[in-house]
Amino acid sequence: MLSGLELLTSPSWRDYELLDSGGGRKLERFGPHIFVRPEHQAVWQRTLPEARWQAAQGVFEPGGGDEMGGKWQFRQKVAPAWEMTYGALRFKAQMSTSRHMGVFPEQAAHWEWMAERIRTANGPVNVLNLFGYTGLATLACAAAGAKVTHVDASKKAVGWARENQALSALGERPIRWIVDDALKFVLRENRRRVSYDAIVLDPPKFGRGPKGEIWDCLQMLPELLAACRAVLSPRPLFVVLTAYAIRASAASLYFALQEMTAGLGGSAAAGELATIEKSAGRVLSNAIFARWRSA
Repeated sequence: MLSGLELLTSPSWRDYELLDSGGGRKLERFGPHIFVRPEHQAVWQRTLPEARWQAAQGVFEPGGGDEMGGKWQFRQKVAPAWEMTYGALRFKAQMSTSRHMGVFPEQAAHWEWMAERIRTANGPVNVLNLFGYTGLATLACAAAGAKVTHVDASKKAVGWARENQALSALGERPIRWIVDDALKFVLRENRRRVSYDAIVLDPPKFGRGPKGEIWDCLQMLPELLAACRAVLSPRPLFVVLTAYAIRASAASLYFALQEMTAGLGGSAAAGELATIEKSAGRVLSNAIFARWRSA
C-alpha cells in the first residue's frame, strides 16, 4: 500500500539552475544561456527584479490550442547548440521549435538512482529504455555498466542521443539504438523471447510513431505496461515510470506499476520530480513518477 509520496530533486547540477519563477513562468540557466519558459505551476509572485528577467536571452511565448505550441523570441544571440555536463555525462543542448532544450534536468534524480542499482547488481544488467529521447537515461545506465536498448519513435532524437554518446566518451558501451513505436517493439521482443532486467518508461502525453502510430498515454499505458511485464526477466532489477502533463496523479502511476510488478516482491514508491528554485527556495514540481525495485 502507498504510504506517502516522495519529492525527488537533483541538487548536483552545475550547468542548470532554476533561477526564479512566478506568474506562470520560470527563469532558467542552461549552461551559458538564460531563458524564460512557461510554467503553469508557478502560481506565486516572482522574487528577482524585473531587470533579471528582461536580461534573459530567449523567451518562449506559448500560443495556439496546443499546450506545447508557441515560438521563441530572442533578445540576444543564442548559440545554435552548446554542451552541458552532469557528472561524467556530456551532452548537447539546443533550442527547438518546442520549448524543450534536449534535457529534462529533474530527471537526474532517476539517473543517479538507476546507476546505483546497476553498479550494485549481482551480475550483468540488460536495460530497456522506451521513449528514450536524447538518451541521457540510456547513457547514465550504460556508464554504470549496463547493456541498454534505447527506443524512440523520432529518428532525429535517436541521432541526437548518439551524438551525446560520443560527447560522453561512451562509444564503446553496448547500446542498441532503435527507431520504432514503443509498444510494437516490446510486443516483437516478447515474440522473440528477449527479456530485460530493467525497464525505463518516459511516455509523452500524446505522440506518433515512425509510421504514424497514435500514442495516447492514458488510453495505452495499461497495454504497454502489460507488454513490458511479459519481457521482464525472471529476477528483474527495477522499473521506472515517469509522466508529464497528464490528468493523473502519482498515486495512479503507483497502482499501475504495482499491478505490473505483482508477484515480483520488492518495493515501489511514487511521487514527484521537482526543481528547487535558487531565488526563494520554492519547490517547483515538474513530473510525476513511480518506480519499483527488487528486494
